[in-house]
Amino acid sequence: MLDMQRTARRLESFVEGEWRAGEGEGKKLAHAGTGETHAIISSEGIDFKAALEWGREVGGTGLRRLTIHERALMLKDIGLRLMEMKDEFHAESLATGATPKDAWPDIDGGIGTMLTFASKARREMFNTRVLTEGPVEQLSRDGSFVGQHILMPLRGIAIHINAFNFPVWGMLEKISPALIAGMPCIVKPASQTAYVTELVVRRMLEMNILPEGALQLICGGVGDMLDHVTGQDAVTFTGSASTGQMLRTHPAIVANSTRFTMEADSLNATILGPDAGPDTPEFDLFVKEVAREMTAKAGQKCTAIRRVLVPSQFEDAVIKALSDRLAGTAIGLPDDKNARMGALASRGDRDDVRAKIADIAREAEIVFGDPSQVQVVSGDAEKGAFMSPVLLRCADPMSAIAPHEVEAFGPVATVMAYDDIDQAVELARKGKGSLVSSVFTNDPDVAAQTVLGMASFHGRVLIGNRDSAKSSTGHGSPLAPLVHGGPGRAGGGEEMGGIRGVKHFMQRTAIQGSPRLLSAVTGAWIEGAPHQTGEHPFRKSLAELRIGDQIVTEAREITREDVEHFAHFTGDTFYAHMDSDSAKANPFFEDRVAHGYLIASFAAGLFVHPDPGPVLANYGVDNLRFLVPVYFGDTLQVRLTCRHINPRENAIYGEVRWDCRVTNQKDEVVAQYDVLTMVAKTWPLEEDA
Repeated sequence: MLDMQRTARRLESFVEGEWRAGEGEGKKLAHAGTGETHAIISSEGIDFKAALEWGREVGGTGLRRLTIHERALMLKDIGLRLMEMKDEFHAESLATGATPKDAWPDIDGGIGTMLTFASKARREMFNTRVLTEGPVEQLSRDGSFVGQHILMPLRGIAIHINAFNFPVWGMLEKISPALIAGMPCIVKPASQTAYVTELVVRRMLEMNILPEGALQLICGGVGDMLDHVTGQDAVTFTGSASTGQMLRTHPAIVANSTRFTMEADSLNATILGPDAGPDTPEFDLFVKEVAREMTAKAGQKCTAIRRVLVPSQFEDAVIKALSDRLAGTAIGLPDDKNARMGALASRGDRDDVRAKIADIAREAEIVFGDPSQVQVVSGDAEKGAFMSPVLLRCADPMSAIAPHEVEAFGPVATVMAYDDIDQAVELARKGKGSLVSSVFTNDPDVAAQTVLGMASFHGRVLIGNRDSAKSSTGHGSPLAPLVHGGPGRAGGGEEMGGIRGVKHFMQRTAIQGSPRLLSAVTGAWIEGAPHQTGEHPFRKSLAELRIGDQIVTEAREITREDVEHFAHFTGDTFYAHMDSDSAKANPFFEDRVAHGYLIASFAAGLFVHPDPGPVLANYGVDNLRFLVPVYFGDTLQVRLTCRHINPRENAIYGEVRWDCRVTNQKDEVVAQYDVLTMVAKTWPLEEDA
């Protein structure tokens, strides 16, 4: 059980390279389960302007010296070490009221998100400091004037103002993409649970992995910090809509067009499909999911289900099934193994939830639970921020206002009946924009109609059914590869989304000029840029290979025998290769044509060097296009050019992207694609490599 004699510790901020305790008495932070003072917090006396400047100059400079892969590997190292320390974080998290099971998405999930970003960055982004985006755009007929989009890290600092309910995940899911992008961070956790964030940041900084200035922490109020933001900074906020709107319209943010991302209140809905009656697996999944979302972290999740939309014929069955399931919720101290639900984060939260339930109850009736009474299996019902789950029913959801506008941020949801799918979609939209919605159905038509009707009002839509029951992460779980955010009331922002999240902290710039100069800027060969021939480029290791290294092969004639042998050998006897009359009837061909994959195969035979060497493997092609038909008697020739070199950190090889251009005897391009190879950094390979 919890140690009631624990001495409250004074939290510190980490700014300008050192830990500093705020001045004054500070604010007392209570243990959610016991009501005892757990920590004291203050940021009085912090020079916020100096902290921002130090982060920009020292942290930004240090991060920009590194490549994207080097930054990602730092996060991988940090994430793996944090995972070894997670028991310490779980112990501290008990004071937030969350049970160990409920803290898992915050702590383990947060660290896992950091590791996911580290992995995706190394897998999907080049190991470079200049990131190109999209194809080269031809801006002139002769190719002498072209355009290319590049992405560079902003030269400011990312300020992350986070919510109290996810003190670890909320920080790590924001700093991970920012640091990979090359932007230093200053984290301001909500005071209520800042002691968990402070502990995690302290352990991260003790590792001495991040460059100096890359990460700072403010424990306490933000003071005048936002007065000093610039157009190169970025601000992210998670919290109430009212606070977010106040920050969004801060004079400095408006004047400097500072990037501002907001994730706010969200009256998330879930819909039970009309096909999902009480005798279906989907009904059981639905009831289980609603109950879980109401009780996980005592309902204090921005993605929790607040509105339960059900077919009118199933309303009574849903209310009964939910009530029966919620009745089995044991409430108590977060470290009590018998407790299925812990406490809200504070007694203030409990009072606020009770007040919001009263507002909703003016247009709905309580069908389960008592907001003012709670039975606990451990702890003191009054000293701790405990509360019973409360289920309401709104009889007229189309006319009601409060159930669609008032969010009771706790274990509270309202059941609303609908007559048809169109009405269910309309009810979901009444939330005026949400982070997530879900639909439980096994009917493809219901899924399509519901999702397409709701998508524009939601950042994410989950479809639940029997097929994914065992593998689905559920309604309320944001995942690193997918965007997290929502339109309208939910804030209008996006977080995470894999590499999309990284790019949020970078400036997209369109570069225009000649191929030679754009190639110098981007570090990638562009058609029309200088090239060099000589030794076969497949004989060169990464230490010797250069952008623009090129080979032009001998020509090879395509014969009828080649095509027919390839057809019978592979089984690809498509009529355009085998029957002259049928081919001529095709609007694209004049006669029988060679297979596209025969062209690619013969091209490889023309440019590949047969001897062992630094090219270790071919792992694919990108952007393969067949542009002009190849007929019997045509000759093929290949021009292969080193387009991009991507050396992998901590590996004996790197990836090389080659521009492959296959032409015929008329110098027409018949095929164009990128060849992807793995090439040794040095050759011969070192024996101990």
